[in-house]
Amino acid sequence: MSINELIILVIIGLFAGFVGGALGLGGGIIIVPALVFIMGFSQHQAQGTSLLVLLLPVGIFAVIHYAKNNYIDYKYAAVLIIATVLGSYVGSVVSTQIPAKTLKTIFGIFMLLVSLKMIFNK
Repeated sequence: MSINELIILVIIGLFAGFVGGALGLGGGIIIVPALVFIMGFSQHQAQGTSLLVLLLPVGIFAVIHYAKNNYIDYKYAAVLIIATVLGSYVGSVVSTQIPAKTLKTIFGIFMLLVSLKMIFNK
């Protein structure tokens, strides 16, 4: 890893961490596209790397802060955790069977649809 790559990764990480803590997102919206378009990762490599980054260390400080301010519903979170664990495993199995170009297209369409819904939903 070169010093330039290290600097770029630090910038990507800081930005993703800030957006993650401030808006509750970062991996899919920031890290994955940055790794694909800036670092030249394949879609599969970017998604796998992003998931490892977000696995535990990233969210813990934001969660602590949200918890201190009583912004967490633990019952809903417990159900979501169980469902997300199962869904993430199944999703990873399916995703690794899809060609990288197709996966990138699906990823982009999904982000576009979600962003349009967020912008135009009343």
